[in-house]
Amino acid sequence: MMKNIPKKWMVVCAVLFGSFTMILNNSMLNPAIPQLMNVFEADAVATGWVITIFMVAMGMTMPLTGYLGDKIGKKEAYILGLGIFVLGSLLGALSWNLPSLIVFRGLQGIGGGVMMPLSMTLIFDAFPRNERGLATGVWGVASMMAPTIGPTLGGFIVETSNWKYLFLVNIPFGLLGIIAAVIYLPKIARSGQIKLDRWGFLFVTAGVGSILLAFGRMSDLTHLTEWINGVLLLLGALCLYVFVQVEKRAEQPLLDLSLFRIPAYSLSIWVAGISSIGLFAGIFLVPLLLQQVYDYGPIMTGLVFLPSALFTGLTMSIGGRMLDKRGPSGIMTAGMMIAAVGTFALGYLHLETGLWYIFAWMAIRGVGMGLTTMPATTTGMNAIPEGLISRGSAMNNVLRQMSSAFGIVFISVFFEVRRGQLALVSTSFEEATLQAINEGFFIVGFLTALSIPAAYWLEKKAKQGEQERVNSTAS
Repeated sequence: MMKNIPKKWMVVCAVLFGSFTMILNNSMLNPAIPQLMNVFEADAVATGWVITIFMVAMGMTMPLTGYLGDKIGKKEAYILGLGIFVLGSLLGALSWNLPSLIVFRGLQGIGGGVMMPLSMTLIFDAFPRNERGLATGVWGVASMMAPTIGPTLGGFIVETSNWKYLFLVNIPFGLLGIIAAVIYLPKIARSGQIKLDRWGFLFVTAGVGSILLAFGRMSDLTHLTEWINGVLLLLGALCLYVFVQVEKRAEQPLLDLSLFRIPAYSLSIWVAGISSIGLFAGIFLVPLLLQQVYDYGPIMTGLVFLPSALFTGLTMSIGGRMLDKRGPSGIMTAGMMIAAVGTFALGYLHLETGLWYIFAWMAIRGVGMGLTTMPATTTGMNAIPEGLISRGSAMNNVLRQMSSAFGIVFISVFFEVRRGQLALVSTSFEEATLQAINEGFFIVGFLTALSIPAAYWLEKKAKQGEQERVNSTAS
């Protein structure tokens, strides 16, 4: 049966295997934090590093993937990243104390940081420009669906077995992913003349790492006033400023910042980033809504995410196919509008609201995100020169990682502060929690609505760029 599948689609299957495993594992660990606190007799701050270190290590590694792909080969670098992730999973299951678990989670993050940008690069290399929408839509199921089903699966594993299985489950799937990569990923020519931009790497990793570390340490208002977080944010901003100056003078820049001069690429980063903020804000708010307001358990919480995940996956493929056939003609604008309407609707919840209402609007939000995120990313990546795909993908992933982290920090701090204010005047804890959640959805919906013009201009600039490319080819 495998012989009947075109080789280019086997590339998608190969990278989908590894990407889905990595993202699913990361989202599965969130519900395990309370158990890990008991196992290692640690507080929430110390145990929270299990989540934070992965995000930081992944964000710091991503800028290097363009160089690695060109230096040792994209296939080889991808297999290396997946191998590091599998090794981190094995060692994570063997952890003997909390510091060792944190180190091995960092190792997983390094592997994930290499894998994720190269996944998209390998797909772009395998498909012609007019077929990339559907291919990235299928692959994008990993990045959009895994975070929604991961907490449910993780909660089930934690409740029914040992926490070590959260890591052990990665190993067989990761090994299968490596085998698939070895067999089906094509060998791509290396660039023997490429040199590592050492100063650029130093400043971008320090900058991204400091900012992500500060975000990872913030979950309520008191964390915003801690001097260490302020120092980390200031240091991160300073390092990124120096990085920009270094890259302007570098002969072979680590990340080619000239890509931001391409309007379609810059707009795609914005649109995809806003979609990521909306996705992770929902992942944060909905469990609080179901469990603290309506008193449902983890299983029902997971079921509420299923319509969103299913419709996201379905419409992501449909949106990709439409992108290939018609170009970016209204797809992302419609997606942002649907996502905004769905998010605003979740801001009108009451204590008597039926569960069907939440199911329905979560599904509608999923439709909007499916029509927005991967089509926007594909459109932006199509607009940049073929030789810079790997570096464009790395930059795209770094900025999405930072926007996702910012989204979680912003919405969690807002929720804690606003609920505390409302608790002083509300008649019950549930009412205060519900009102804070409603306002959180309103803010995310407003931000999404404000970005609708960006989606429209992305489509317009992409069409202009495509027409210019056709004209230059004809001449």
